[in-house]
Amino acid sequence: MDTATANARARAEAGQRLSLADALALYHDNDLLFLAGCARRMKEKKSGRKVFYTVNRHINLTNICKANCPLCAFQVKEGDKRGFVLKEADIDKILKNAENIPELSEIHIVSALHPDKDFKYYLNIVKQVRRALPQADLKAFTPVEIVNFSKISGKTIRQVLTELQEAGLDSLPGGGAEILSQRVREIICPKKATRDEWLEVMETAHGLGIRTNASIMYGHIETIEERLQHLFTIRDLQDKTHGFQAFMLFPFHPANTELGRDYDLKRVGSWEDMKMLALSRLILDNVDHIKAFWIMLTMPIAQLALGFGADDLDGTIGEEKIIHAAGAKTHTGITRADLERFIIETGYEPVERDTFYQEVNTDAHK
Repeated sequence: MDTATANARARAEAGQRLSLADALALYHDNDLLFLAGCARRMKEKKSGRKVFYTVNRHINLTNICKANCPLCAFQVKEGDKRGFVLKEADIDKILKNAENIPELSEIHIVSALHPDKDFKYYLNIVKQVRRALPQADLKAFTPVEIVNFSKISGKTIRQVLTELQEAGLDSLPGGGAEILSQRVREIICPKKATRDEWLEVMETAHGLGIRTNASIMYGHIETIEERLQHLFTIRDLQDKTHGFQAFMLFPFHPANTELGRDYDLKRVGSWEDMKMLALSRLILDNVDHIKAFWIMLTMPIAQLALGFGADDLDGTIGEEKIIHAAGAKTHTGITRADLERFIIETGYEPVERDTFYQEVNTDAHK
């Protein structure tokens, strides 16, 4: 073992802050069980034996998108017969169904960049959700969508976020980050928000008191150094703003994507998933929670992730279209009881939470 790797292992084992050089050494050292032990200790230092989940409902407003990213299997062009756009009546129906879930704590909305819908359409949806479900947290619109709202409305990012916040928005999801390398983004999502725009939205949101998540989508055309540098970029912003509350990893699903076809990409394996998850837990020492997004990983791998530093399985979801369009085979929803059972099987304690990691009194549901 060379000196750089030995030093990186010593720092990881001691729970000390890692450098990019340390992270690269640990990645190439490829000692998965060592990384698991270090990441698990950091997880338990932050959240003990608790593993969190929430009762939530995902809503995808449209799949018609002007960005047409090679990365994406969800989007279609305007005029495509597969296209859909939810109208007020459609959303009313979804919200009425959601009202029948007494423990529902979060509505999660992400969408495509529709070529014709104006900012008012999205603002009105926030107001509609807030009227129908005043008790639920509203997590909506990735930084990519916020940048789009700014461009189509002529408003600044700060103005867009302020109006959404006043309408009832509570937090932002962390999607659209993909890899925070402009070289990569110019290939995989050239018409979406740039690296700097994504970061600007997050920093502005945090400044307004809007908490957010962050994410990475790995396993396509990025280099390992670009992949790991992404994590350090998130860590640097968190040092400055303290606004990220959770981080999640999205392995790229290449099926049905132009990027997958053009580069003959295959889905990375579970070894890579677990290595990236453990390294994320170790690098992001200033982010309290790491999610194992079961709908992307599959539940068996998400369970395994709880031994590699994750402390959150996200939620019940209800329905999800974006990841499934790219070939995910998981069910689109799960019950609270099943989530709790999967967590208990791992030896951890299931804890229902809201969007902001406040524990929910589950006795009220029984």
